[in-house]
Amino acid sequence: MPDIKLNVIKPSVNNMAARVFVRAAGLDFAENDVFGQTRSPEYLAICPAHLTPMIETAELPNGALWESCAIMQYLSNKHGLEGLYPSSPEKRAMIDSAMFYLIGTFYPYLARATYPALNFPQYPGEVGFSDADPDSKERARKAAVEALAEPLDVFRSFYIKDKRFIGGDRPSIADIRFAATLEFLAVIDYPLPGWAKDYVAAMEDALGQAYAEPAADVRGYIGYVRSQAH
Repeated sequence: MPDIKLNVIKPSVNNMAARVFVRAAGLDFAENDVFGQTRSPEYLAICPAHLTPMIETAELPNGALWESCAIMQYLSNKHGLEGLYPSSPEKRAMIDSAMFYLIGTFYPYLARATYPALNFPQYPGEVGFSDADPDSKERARKAAVEALAEPLDVFRSFYIKDKRFIGGDRPSIADIRFAATLEFLAVIDYPLPGWAKDYVAAMEDALGQAYAEPAADVRGYIGYVRSQAH
């Protein structure tokens, strides 16, 4: 029986990152689709945060770990995955910085811009979650769309620069998280710059089915949502 149980909701890019990672790393895992189950007493007993992706393994102090970046960092450290998460403090600092910048700055904009179209619930305190009128919600969403350009270009100008990936010649865990995140922008027809399109294509080429299989679930969901909107 696999040592790692990976609980996922397949249309999510956060989950896609963890799904790509375990495949690219060649780890022994069992994948469990928990769509509609994350608020169940059984799931909450393991993961009181009711989040995915979430891994279960007896080797963890509390038996479980959630947050895609934390999962990738932990498993890379445990299995010595130097190619995906280099041990060099300087290289690792850049990878960590890229992931933290993504989840702290880029992803909040992306969520506000795409979640309404994806039919995902927005976060309490956001305009989209409030009782604001539809026009106000749409103005807030468009403002988030406009805000995406700056942090997106930071990945080009600072984290990637003249390299193929954030990790250099081959993808790192930060690349997996970033490329997966970019997949959601298709639902709003966001005009990805040429470098970003080439980057995602290079990720899929480098990782093969490890990337393509989880990406197909996200792309399939986006295709379904778009078909229902017309």
